[in-house]
Amino acid sequence: MRKLVVALAAIALTLPAASHAKSSPETARLDRKRVESTLGAMVSEGRTVGASVLIWQGGKERLYLQRGAADREAGRPFARDTLLQIYSMTKPVTGVALMQLWEQGKFGLDDPLALHLPEFAGLKVAKGESLVDPERPVTVRDVLRHTAGFTYGGGEGAVDMAFAGLDPLGLDHDLAEFGKRMGKVPLLADPGTRWHYSAAVDVQALLVERLSGQKFANYVRDHIFLPLGMKDSGWARSMADRPRLARIYEGPEKGPLTPMPDERMLAANFPGAKMTMGGAGIVTTVDDYMRFARMLLGKGSLDGARVIKPSTLRLMTTDQLDPRITERLWLPGKGSVGFGFDFAVRLRQPQSPQENRGAVGEFFWDGYPSILFWVDPANDMAVVFATQKVPFDGTLHRDIRAAIYGKDYLGPKGD
Repeated sequence: MRKLVVALAAIALTLPAASHAKSSPETARLDRKRVESTLGAMVSEGRTVGASVLIWQGGKERLYLQRGAADREAGRPFARDTLLQIYSMTKPVTGVALMQLWEQGKFGLDDPLALHLPEFAGLKVAKGESLVDPERPVTVRDVLRHTAGFTYGGGEGAVDMAFAGLDPLGLDHDLAEFGKRMGKVPLLADPGTRWHYSAAVDVQALLVERLSGQKFANYVRDHIFLPLGMKDSGWARSMADRPRLARIYEGPEKGPLTPMPDERMLAANFPGAKMTMGGAGIVTTVDDYMRFARMLLGKGSLDGARVIKPSTLRLMTTDQLDPRITERLWLPGKGSVGFGFDFAVRLRQPQSPQENRGAVGEFFWDGYPSILFWVDPANDMAVVFATQKVPFDGTLHRDIRAAIYGKDYLGPKGD
């Protein structure tokens, strides 16, 4: 009898692992060689000039790799202290700053925007050739989730033409002037009816200034960068930082890639610009931005510094889009995602072999020079993928995710 019990116990010990492997491929298994090969191929095939990836998992650094050049013409390789222009990866930082003020009771999410920024009191909606009153006021919640009806310009319609004429994000304006001009740009749609990527996060920055009484960049420095030890992060830079700055390269998906001239590349961050955007502009390093990502992975705190409450972060990383909001521009191209407050949020497993790999519950954002970060609580992981290639190349993101997760990874099913 004893022998039978021992034999059955031995069999039982082998079953869970085998059963789990077949039925629940939930845990990502990091393969260094696969990531090395992918990163190297991006550079050797001319898809980008240089790149790095930093992976934090299980409370420690799991992998850092770099390939190619930060400045090809100067012969300067990508390195850990390379300064990067992250463009729209600035947005999650701005969102955290604004939600800190929400925690302090400075505003309500469903407050009309004009309650705090009177320059937006006269907003009209463009409908056909007419400008009409919106069906309801723009709220702060709309501004946080890109449903206000604002634009970023760039199109040929009447709203985008008005945006171009008023030039609210001109680099010679400050945020106060931005607000005066943006408040005169008509809305593309009634608030709450459409997801449209826009200058809404620059409106968030103006809210931070107005509600805190501090200049936006100073507020972020004091309440995010300094507490997190992000010593290499900020907007305005001195020319002394230029030798560490990665060159931005321009070109089609398959090259050739050419260097962006300094006069354009440095315009927003180096001496001369007055504008401090909420939606772009931070210069940082992979290690500095990883500290921000690790704070998010740590439910709002890092190394004893509490930046935001877990409940607030949970709100920001929960899908905030009403299912009736079916017009979502290019957001569905990022995968089976919804949108919280300044973060895309994965809602379902990848639905096709072509979709970016990832785990339900992850939240992320990226930036115009093809840079990307994500936080994956299911795998206790944060990733920063850095490169400086424009226009935005989503194929690089698809490939680095496949390298980190495996091309067949689906992760947990979620709810």
